[in-house]
Amino acid sequence: MSVQEYLDKHMLSRKIEDAVNAAVRAKTSDPVLFISNHMRKSVPSVITKIIGRQILDSRGIPTVEVDLFTNKGSFRASVPSGHVSGMYEAVELRDGDKGIYLGNSVTRAIKNINEKISEALVGMDPTLQSQIDQAMIDLNKTEKKGELGANAMLAVSIAACKAGAAEREVPLYKHISDLFGKTNPTLPVPAFTVISGGKHAGNNLAIQEIMILPIGANRFEEALQMGSETYHHLKILVSFPYAFCLTPHPQAVIKEKYGEQGCNVGEDGGFSPNLSSVQEGLGLVKEAISRTGYGERIKMAIDVAATTFCKGTKYDLDYKSQNKSGQNFKSADDMINMYKELCAEYPIVSIEDPFDREDWEHIKQFSELGLCQVVGDDFLMSNYNRTKRAINESSCTALILKVNQIGTVTEALEVVKLAKDAHWGVVASHRIGETEDSFIADLSVGLAMGQIKTGAPCRGERVAKYNQLLRIEEELGDQAVYAGEDWRAT
Repeated sequence: MSVQEYLDKHMLSRKIEDAVNAAVRAKTSDPVLFISNHMRKSVPSVITKIIGRQILDSRGIPTVEVDLFTNKGSFRASVPSGHVSGMYEAVELRDGDKGIYLGNSVTRAIKNINEKISEALVGMDPTLQSQIDQAMIDLNKTEKKGELGANAMLAVSIAACKAGAAEREVPLYKHISDLFGKTNPTLPVPAFTVISGGKHAGNNLAIQEIMILPIGANRFEEALQMGSETYHHLKILVSFPYAFCLTPHPQAVIKEKYGEQGCNVGEDGGFSPNLSSVQEGLGLVKEAISRTGYGERIKMAIDVAATTFCKGTKYDLDYKSQNKSGQNFKSADDMINMYKELCAEYPIVSIEDPFDREDWEHIKQFSELGLCQVVGDDFLMSNYNRTKRAINESSCTALILKVNQIGTVTEALEVVKLAKDAHWGVVASHRIGETEDSFIADLSVGLAMGQIKTGAPCRGERVAKYNQLLRIEEELGDQAVYAGEDWRAT
């Protein structure tokens, strides 16, 4: 084949002429680089290869990572994992061989990525997110994604989303916003975990988390500073609980109360001193906020995770204390009264999972009091049908979104739309087993959720999300909007 025949076959003469004309119009100082980039952009992007691998999450437990390749680059995504909380969430695929990673390895999910999913998606346009996700759903053939594994599907879905943004030459959060149907990108209020309990820590605290929300900040950058400073003030209080008293107590008394392990942190970075009650923890956090000088600009929230310590119809707030367990049972009505008292005494604006996940009656009753935002996590499990029922029955007022409980980006957008149309709050959330992937930061901005929950302002896998939000705010410049006082109304 002659050179001219080759040029004609691939219509290169016309394409090169177009690139040269574009370079002339742009008056570029580097025509070779300009023409190269122009020619590259003129080629439609398609998925060319998908490679899955097993990596470790922040707990040292295997999870899934994917590299998705197009003819314009490679895009990586890794998925988090959490405590399996019920029958309503998508299923992670694990190997179950107790001799390898105690049964937690994910080589079957990886095999599905490298063979079945790759074969189905290679050649597809990465900008067509819904079609990519639907292709995997059709391939899976089970409602809870147990055949391919929700962990396998989500890793590919997120990697494709990143590739789609790159193809469109827009930031990831902007691409997500466009997939959703256009929103005004908004920096969320972070709910920083400052004290950990429940399943997340080895102390006696029954509830899972005490959090702070800097709703009075003017920018996300300021909110991060406020959260970090409060966290470090709390560290001093946890280490030396009498340090701010007028008459300091001897060191021996401090050690007797919390011990030298008082500053140990839970799996999500919150401190885990051996507190005797939630009130004691809230009191420490309130004092730490006071010491920062931020006052009412910082509010508080708690994740009760009540299903963890629900015994029949009663709640055992001492379930982690061998000497006291079974002696302090509370009825659901007792719990409502406790929440009323907490909201009256502390600046609590949000309570997550205040009752067992099947106690629709009392979560509705508590939500109707209007004392604070009532968030469904274990109660909803990011499940579309449960969220729809909760909206119809006026049970809770906000959704925790954990994308790995759903399995694809498209389905995550659908449940967010459902919640937003009902004027609910939506909280983008991490999982207890996290990776360095910061996708949920872009997701929270692109969907204008107004709230993000991704642990303490420490530990690399948690801070990765906060640092990405800093970059997004910097990129948006004067157009950046921080949810702040409108944290639920975005």
